[in-house]
Amino acid sequence: MIIVIIGAQWGDEGKGKVVDLLADRFDIVSRYQGGHNAGHSVYVGDKAFVLRLMPSGIIHQDKTCVLGNGMVIDPKAFFEEIDQIREKGVDVSPERLKVSSRAHLIMPYHRALDHTSEERLGNEKIGTTLRGIGPAYEDKAGRRGIRVADAMSPDVLKLRVERNLEEANRIIVLFGQQPLRADEILEEMTPLVERLRPYVCETSHFLAEARKANKKILLEGAQATLLDVDHGTYPYVTSSNPTAGGASVGAGIPPHHITGVLGIVRTYATRVGEGPFPTEMLEGEEDVANLIRERGNEYGSVTKRPRRCGWFDAVGTRYAAELNGFDSVALTKLDVLDALDELKVCIGYEIDGKRIDTFPAVSHDLRQIKPVYETLPGWKTDTLGITNFEDLPDNAKKYVQFLSDRIGVEIGLISTGPERDQTIILKESVMESWFTS
Repeated sequence: MIIVIIGAQWGDEGKGKVVDLLADRFDIVSRYQGGHNAGHSVYVGDKAFVLRLMPSGIIHQDKTCVLGNGMVIDPKAFFEEIDQIREKGVDVSPERLKVSSRAHLIMPYHRALDHTSEERLGNEKIGTTLRGIGPAYEDKAGRRGIRVADAMSPDVLKLRVERNLEEANRIIVLFGQQPLRADEILEEMTPLVERLRPYVCETSHFLAEARKANKKILLEGAQATLLDVDHGTYPYVTSSNPTAGGASVGAGIPPHHITGVLGIVRTYATRVGEGPFPTEMLEGEEDVANLIRERGNEYGSVTKRPRRCGWFDAVGTRYAAELNGFDSVALTKLDVLDALDELKVCIGYEIDGKRIDTFPAVSHDLRQIKPVYETLPGWKTDTLGITNFEDLPDNAKKYVQFLSDRIGVEIGLISTGPERDQTIILKESVMESWFTS
């Protein structure tokens, strides 16, 4: 069994908790794209883990975790995260963690270029986390990137750094920053690369052998569908493919070996940074947005930036479901809505008075959207920690069913709090079959 877990909105849907919850049923958990620009928060008892590069399964001591070839990895951030996890009593040895030899490295000049890129764009900036993710993917596409395998050879590493730095420094100096020196970069990177060496593995072969041995594999994406570089709100997107197709490429697994796709969906919507957000709570709804932000702790787990909050967008979520082929959906943060008198759900869009029911490709059109809402009553009852669907208030059950009908996919899991056991698995769902198989 190979299952892909994908965010269906703009990220921060709660993928970390769901992966952590499912990891018990799997042997291997693999990330397949992205870098350390987004974090998954996992709560286990009194311990909180913010995982940026590590798959959420790393907390389970008997699981093997993989960083796939589709990722970009900052070695300094990699070992900072390992050290933080070890301080909480979790083993992160090379026996438990495999890093693809084909993954690309984030270099110090990538971080500098990220700053200049945002400065160049001015009012049209993307709102990146400035961690060098985009420039690293640009170098990958431009065939000048430095892969983990390349860095294992000191001569190759030196040659690539010197060559790439010539071009990078032209841009860096142009925007008033001090040029970087190759010898200083090599002095920083060489010990990190040597420390990385024991973790390096031909991960696509490792996963192929695991599949032949009937091992169960969980593929975990970062960011989410509406941030996909091909299918998201371009250009306000990430630099990789968090969608189901990206899982096959980014982990090195044939598409027909993937047996299921799980979408993670919040009961409301959030977005970090710039870009269109059709259902954002703006004038007249600031109090609701602030309430949701505080109840849901809607601040970036890595950047601490406050997230923009909005109502559930059934049009965008249905688009994500169709694009990824969701077999089931995990609905998170139901309890955050407990305090609301009524709930809005966007069931369609209007642009210049014309009704559309599909997700536009052009960001300008998305900015012009007038959401068409249907309003449902709230439940004003505490749902925190409920583990049985039948114990939910009637209006909460109706809300869940309404969302399922609108996006066209079953809801198989409902999260009623941040802890592992604050979860409802719906009976006779595809999700239940994954838990019991």
